[in-house]
Amino acid sequence: MRKLALLAVLAMFTLPAFCAEQTFKDAPILDTMCAKKLASSPDSHTKGCALQCQSGGFAIVTPDQKVLKLDSAGNKQVVEQLKSSSKNDHLRVDVTGDVNGDTLKVKSIKLL
Repeated sequence: MRKLALLAVLAMFTLPAFCAEQTFKDAPILDTMCAKKLASSPDSHTKGCALQCQSGGFAIVTPDQKVLKLDSAGNKQVVEQLKSSSKNDHLRVDVTGDVNGDTLKVKSIKLL
């Protein structure tokens, strides 16, 4: 009986880790310095500003205007994709990753 109770407790703590992966389609991508102030109008944010402020990292804005910061691997991918993109504004991504608080650990990201 003790083993069963222990397994139930362990399952309660590990379940959120497996349920945290989320996919965000057509999510606005901004540098973190601009993300909060432009969350309500993210499409006005430019590629030039994003690359100029890249040292602070990047974030997406969810449909409910929550700002999720990307992890370092996600930031690196965004910089590479922005540099090779011809888009100058209306910067959007499809991204999948694990949400932990206000951070998104990126598994895949594609600039649209």
